[in-house]
Amino acid sequence: MEKAQCAVSIPGLKKGALIVGAKYGKGFLSSKEGTVWSAPAAVRVEGGSIGLQIGGSETDVVLLVLNSQGEDKLLASKFTLGGEGEVAAGPVGRSTSAQTDLKLTAEILSWSRSHGVFAGVALTGATLRQDLDDNEALYGKRLENRDIVKAKVAPPPAAHDLLSLLNRYSSRETVQR
Repeated sequence: MEKAQCAVSIPGLKKGALIVGAKYGKGFLSSKEGTVWSAPAAVRVEGGSIGLQIGGSETDVVLLVLNSQGEDKLLASKFTLGGEGEVAAGPVGRSTSAQTDLKLTAEILSWSRSHGVFAGVALTGATLRQDLDDNEALYGKRLENRDIVKAKVAPPPAAHDLLSLLNRYSSRETVQR
């Protein structure tokens, strides 16, 4: 967390399929300038798949962006996970080890915890987009994600808990314990 440039949290990403599948979820991203996390910006994940698959699941997802190039891609209006940026899996389920790709060049590390039953092999794709409607509901005006995290927009009171967690887990004091 201390080295992260940007963090994305998507609680309750839903996935369901019977041959044709879909996934959908909403969450927030925050960018770090030095040691200070920005106000959160709303995002949504949408994707589809086709293949031999069946089931449904709900997954909590955390993405950590490790460099400014990954952050710039993520702050675009639409970002394809695994397509435009190298995403490497971190802990899945309840395991506690992290990994990166073989070249050690992943721009984004992902962690997830799933609930439900899902089986199959599928060709999948997912995009992460800014959610302008949720940004408007949160800030009272239509703002793009880049404007929120780079223009130092004041965080709304509803963001207090999220920013407190980001600060706690990315501080040097926490890392050294």
